[in-house]
Amino acid sequence: MLALTFAISTVLVFCIELVVRGSLAPTLLFFQQPFRPGWTTVALFALLLIFLDALLGRAHHALLLVAPLVLLLAFIGHQKSLYLGDPLYPADILYARQIFELLPLLASDRPVAAAAIALGALAGVALLVAAWNYWCRSMPALSLRGRLGRLALTLPLLVFFGSIMDYATFSWARDRLQIIPMMWDQKENYNSNGFAIAFALNVPMAKVAAPSGYSAEAISAITGPEAAAPVVPSDAPDIIVIMNESFWDPTLLPGITITPDPIVNVRALQSGHIFSPEFGGMTANVEFEALTGFSNAFLPYGSIPYQQYVRGPIPSLASFLRSEGYDTRAFHPFAGWFWNRTPVYKAFGFEHFMSQENLPPLATRGPLASDAALVEEIIREADTTRDPLFFFAVTLQNHGPYAPNRYDDPTHTVDGDVSSKARDSILSYAEGAADGDRALGRLIDWARKRNRHTIVAMFGDHLPPLGPVYVETGFMESNVAKRRAPLPEMSVQHETPLVVWSNRTGPAKTGSVSPAFLPLHLLETAGISHPYYTGFLGELRGHYRVVDRNLLVGADDETTPDWSREKAIDPAIRDFRLLQYDMIFGRQHAAESFFPEMLNGPAAM
Repeated sequence: MLALTFAISTVLVFCIELVVRGSLAPTLLFFQQPFRPGWTTVALFALLLIFLDALLGRAHHALLLVAPLVLLLAFIGHQKSLYLGDPLYPADILYARQIFELLPLLASDRPVAAAAIALGALAGVALLVAAWNYWCRSMPALSLRGRLGRLALTLPLLVFFGSIMDYATFSWARDRLQIIPMMWDQKENYNSNGFAIAFALNVPMAKVAAPSGYSAEAISAITGPEAAAPVVPSDAPDIIVIMNESFWDPTLLPGITITPDPIVNVRALQSGHIFSPEFGGMTANVEFEALTGFSNAFLPYGSIPYQQYVRGPIPSLASFLRSEGYDTRAFHPFAGWFWNRTPVYKAFGFEHFMSQENLPPLATRGPLASDAALVEEIIREADTTRDPLFFFAVTLQNHGPYAPNRYDDPTHTVDGDVSSKARDSILSYAEGAADGDRALGRLIDWARKRNRHTIVAMFGDHLPPLGPVYVETGFMESNVAKRRAPLPEMSVQHETPLVVWSNRTGPAKTGSVSPAFLPLHLLETAGISHPYYTGFLGELRGHYRVVDRNLLVGADDETTPDWSREKAIDPAIRDFRLLQYDMIFGRQHAAESFFPEMLNGPAAM
């Protein structure tokens, strides 16, 4: 019986790895060496199946539960890797509702495949139910003695396996089993340890450990700005920021000509670039940096701070400006629960969140609310607001996928030596980008006519998930961007256009920066000073313009790859990490010196 369970476990683990890796050769390689984690995974699944059989009361009954679940996770992991370039993490379970909500849009891109998957899923569920009923009728029940024996054998060993999955602590047994946590390189982590063990190693990453040396004394030792109190001009400027979904310059695709220029306004006003920490998705992580001035680089790989870590008031541009008498509003023409935005925006200090639930009906272009309609609503709200305002909007129109013929009335043409499907996908994307560009032009024209000092900013959160288009055109070697590469390659695959514009001084010059530096450039353009957003970040910007989990880029373009693995970390980055941990997870010792609004502003209520 034990030998049969081990054989079943071997086949199951082989199928899991085959699904995740997508081909036979790397799957066979994973099993070639007898002491690789592949065989440890087989033993782990055998123990799990025996343990669950004891609970269910019949031999091999657990296979009907375990196999469909893990194979489904493996399939989802393979799809995520294809579209976003990252493996599946435990935290992605929090993202499930978003995926289900976007299923109609995803299905419109591949209707035949979507129909086949739906039919296959229904058939699979029916087959599973039939098999379950057959098993219950045909297989004899295990004796009480047999069940207790199985539990006595497997439970201690499963507890032992669980105890060695904490990557942050050394484990002699884990080392002997050649399970090497590679949390700094998740692709290699999953490749070397296999899907199941790498997934398990990422479970503890939901908890963020305090940085070495964190204490009240360490926070007080961080040099604060000379002027501790924020300073806002008497004619406090209005600030409007638009994070445009997947906004990027499609004319960068090699060998592709798009007529007319789809981003003519951005090209004329461009301040620099946002060096996005993401690719093709995970919008909320870019948004987190842009609003807080903090960095994903100090959070676990694959984490989603909006869904995992925002549990109470956290300093942001909104909380600061609200404390200075600003009317703070967020706009997004989709459901408020998406990315957990409703409670997050409240924690960030926004007074109002205008979402799908309380926005007036917005005109659509293609399947989603148009950028033009959203901008008109922003203008309408601004025209009726007496107090200085801080508006932050996240657009929706140009969300992927970019199915051919997405728009009935395209205003552009695309030429290039690529397949017709690729050309049509580029056209669908370019139309959306052009609409975002025109919406910016409308907002700029409105702001130019205002007497009030007005700052307008727009940037793309990440490159669009164009998939095979990148390979066909030669823009990238694969469908997704690299996480580790020389700076020129990383810049091409992660930079999106950034506009920071004032109706008094015109475009500001920012260069290519991490989203965390956006508050610095916004407030500097507005003539506002703040101990953290212009003080600390201003000082840090003098050292680094990009703070990425895999790469630091200095103001002089000198790079430090894999900086987080070094024993000695630059004090400027160390202090950045300490301040972020203190204000999100710690005791907020830094509030008095760097975030005084958290002590006496609305966010403190």
